[in-house]
Amino acid sequence: MFKKACLEGLMTSHQLTLTLLETEAAEPAAREVLEATREALGFVPNMYAAMANSPALLDSYVHGYGQFRQGSALTPVEQEVVLLAISVDNQCSYCVAAHSFVADAMSKVPKNVTDAIRAGELIPDQRLAALAQFTAAMLDTRGRPSAGEVAAFLDAGYEERHVLSVILAIAVKTLSNYTNHFFDTDVDPAFASRSWTSAELEPTT
Repeated sequence: MFKKACLEGLMTSHQLTLTLLETEAAEPAAREVLEATREALGFVPNMYAAMANSPALLDSYVHGYGQFRQGSALTPVEQEVVLLAISVDNQCSYCVAAHSFVADAMSKVPKNVTDAIRAGELIPDQRLAALAQFTAAMLDTRGRPSAGEVAAFLDAGYEERHVLSVILAIAVKTLSNYTNHFFDTDVDPAFASRSWTSAELEPTT
């Protein structure tokens, strides 16, 4: 499903010299978000501490992520499939680990579905497979899927408004995936049980 070969070697991309910011060191706008996150989760995810270097980036991510979760018209399971599919395609180890954990503990995605996405394999659920395949098509074509790819998505029971939900998810995950690429963000202990690397992807033929 996902292209491993074309992304090999990208893990050596340039790393920023910025550090993960402690809440007290962040600018007021970012500090407010970090404090609210700590209150909600009990800790500040490393990705948020990285994003705090740009309060506008952190705020945009948190707002967009919240909008996707609350108003995307996709179920929690479907949301997680989309977020995981994007993160695997972008080879973001941090986000794959985090969303795998959320999939298991909160969204209640069947483990065989999550594991299939992590391995780049076909999902053993026809509807969810169509969702992941359409998400991959959106990424591969930079938002210009073929009429056939759109038709397959709609034939699986989705509606045109769900196309827009996938666009929102891609926008949100681009913010997080790209940030993690530049920081090589360490996976938080809370998500470590679902750590992931691109080596888990099945080779494409």
